Amino acid sequence: MSQQPMVSEPDQAALSAFRGTLRGSLVVPDDAEYDATRGIWNGMIDRRPGYIVRCQGVADVIAAVNFARTHGLLVAVRGGGHGVAGHAVCNGGMMIDLSNMRAVRVDAAARRAWVQGGATWGDVDCETTALGLATPGGLISTTGVGGLTSGPFNALYI
Repeated sequence: MSQQPMVSEPDQAALSAFRGTLRGSLVVPDDAEYDATRGIWNGMIDRRPGYIVRCQGVADVIAAVNFARTHGLLVAVRGGGHGVAGHAVCNGGMMIDLSNMRAVRVDAAARRAWVQGGATWGDVDCETTALGLATPGGLISTTGVGGLTSGPFNALYI
């Protein structure tokens, strides 16, 4: 995939306005938590996004996607961060971090579950086993449901 040129470099006013729309947080390379936040399970992957949005809900995801689209940013989405190829993080673009969005709702009668993008198999197991149900899936409880159910994907431009 070729690199798409930046549509417009976000200035401080745009970043400040964007920050103001988030319930979660915007982490940039100068922030103390940047290195810990950008890390993923595969320590051999050392990519440095320009922006990390730590989403708290769907509104944050929508705001992040819209901001990335407006500024022509490459986007990577992190759920559990276990993908061995490192698609959850990109260089220079925006990492949309769903790891704080871990809610799981189970309808035992319908035998269905609704799972947020950062939920792990451990989160699903906790909620389903309490109701006498089980879901076949990943073997490692810290693996994200999103990655296992959607398969591998590449960073994308939106």
